[in-house]
Amino acid sequence: MADTTSKAKNIYFPGYQEMMGKIGKERGWATPTREMFEVQAEPTGAYVIGDPDEVAEKILRHSEALGGISRFTFQMDNPGLSKEDIFRAIELIGTKVIPIVNRF
Repeated sequence: MADTTSKAKNIYFPGYQEMMGKIGKERGWATPTREMFEVQAEPTGAYVIGDPDEVAEKILRHSEALGGISRFTFQMDNPGLSKEDIFRAIELIGTKVIPIVNRF
C-alpha cells in the first residue's frame, strides 16, 4: 500500500517479480510479467495493492463475497520493499484503511 495506487504497484512489482521468478524457476512456472501482475492487482483481482481507499474497498468486497470476515492479514514481505515503504503501509492501514473498514 502507498499514498497512490500507481506508487503502490510500482514499489511492489519489482520485488514481486524477483521473488515469484525465483520460485517459478524452481517449480517450472513462467516469470510473472507486469501485465500478469496488473490483472491480479485490479479492483476485482486477488492482490490487495493500492491506495488506502482501494485497499479498503477490496477488503470489504472480499468480506461480502465470503459472507463476512473478522480478520484480514496483510503479507508485506517482498525483497523490493524498503523499511520506509513497509512502515508507511502500516501507517496507512492504521490511519486510513481501518477507519473505513470499521464503518461497515
